[in-house]
Amino acid sequence: MTTNTHTTKRPGRVKRALMGTTSLVLAGGLLLSGCATDTATSSTSSSRTTTSSTTASDSGSGSGSGSTVAAAAQEVTTSTASTTAETITNTSAAVEAFLATLSDEQVEAVTYDYDDATKSTSWSNFPVTFVERAGLNVADLTEEQQVAALQVLEALLSDEGYATVSNIIAGDQYLADTSSSTEDSLGQYYIALFGDASSGSPYEIQFGGHHLGINATLDAGTDAITFAPTHLGTQPEVWTAADGTQVETFGTIYTTAFAFYDSLTDEQKAALYQGENVAAMVCAPGSTCTYPTGTGLAGSDLTDEQKQLLLDVVANWVGLADEQTTADALADIEATLDETYVSWSGATVYDMTQGDGISFQISGPDVYIEFASQQGSAGADVDGVVTSGWGHVHTIYRDPGNDYANSVEQQEAAGGMGGGAPAGGGPRGGTPPAGGPGGTPPTGDTSLPATEG
Repeated sequence: MTTNTHTTKRPGRVKRALMGTTSLVLAGGLLLSGCATDTATSSTSSSRTTTSSTTASDSGSGSGSGSTVAAAAQEVTTSTASTTAETITNTSAAVEAFLATLSDEQVEAVTYDYDDATKSTSWSNFPVTFVERAGLNVADLTEEQQVAALQVLEALLSDEGYATVSNIIAGDQYLADTSSSTEDSLGQYYIALFGDASSGSPYEIQFGGHHLGINATLDAGTDAITFAPTHLGTQPEVWTAADGTQVETFGTIYTTAFAFYDSLTDEQKAALYQGENVAAMVCAPGSTCTYPTGTGLAGSDLTDEQKQLLLDVVANWVGLADEQTTADALADIEATLDETYVSWSGATVYDMTQGDGISFQISGPDVYIEFASQQGSAGADVDGVVTSGWGHVHTIYRDPGNDYANSVEQQEAAGGMGGGAPAGGGPRGGTPPAGGPGGTPPTGDTSLPATEG
């Protein structure tokens, strides 16, 4: 099939390197509210294709005020980091700049102890109305504060990683503006900080909403960044912005996945393929997990070229930051790739006009990835746009030996909602919906309760 992945300009981004911690904090207000210019975005830190990104106004937002999170996602500077140390330095500076825009009450609400178990239960692939997130609702912040919050992500992520995240956010805004969904949490994203970014000690940035849940742990002492666990989702996958630009969020994931699949022999495909039915997620956000092993095609049965193609797939999750961080993570995974298994279900041809999409699972000692097409639109229907199957995907990346950099243990979410409150609740704990362990899906939601909200 012909894919629709494009590299486009990202309006409103100022092509400047981040300053050091002190100067950025002092100049934060000026830097983040400065005039924006259109610049073409490219990345030297990764060989993966950059998908298109668009502003909220381009996506059909009727507000025109620039106050949506999708609009704020475009009004950020760029980082020139290519090493882990540079990314940690720049991100810590951006965190301090963000905190400088907040009131004392807001700082208290957004910050937690590094080992607070809330970090394992306050993120989900369910809407924020189902599972209460930690920290501050970015949608409730001023425009300056919103931009500062998104600048934290831009400092943390590569250009390509940030494009994926901003497209996810823009897609949710597109659904809020144009779909039949009555879910009022679309466009709401929360940011929380676990630990002190200025101390030199490890800390975590948690950022997410319905189709996004990033848990990034940064440790200057060990020169390491981990994104385990992280949830990336998309709905819709392909859509057209108001200016005619076509947006495709997961184009690179699809192309790398099928490049791997198409490289296999018939015998290998027989071991890989698990059936026609697209599977629900096994290790969903907020749930404890006994990672499945030994199912599907073993890494030891792959050629060197096929192993590299599989690592290209994995890079879509572990390669969200700079070149060194990506290389280090992939090297750890490659070392145990022979003990890693891959399974697949659903379509065997990359054609989004047919079938219900694909699901695949990559499970090994150092990586666990699930990619699951959702067999329902969750009531978010747009005429002429695919919002289920190929066009509605949830994914999860976890590291069986290093989730949250081993700072906390994953706790089971209250009510089985994949990210609810820890026992006892409290002001920052989530309240699961009524209706039993699976909860009650939103109106019109026909997808699996254990997978999607």
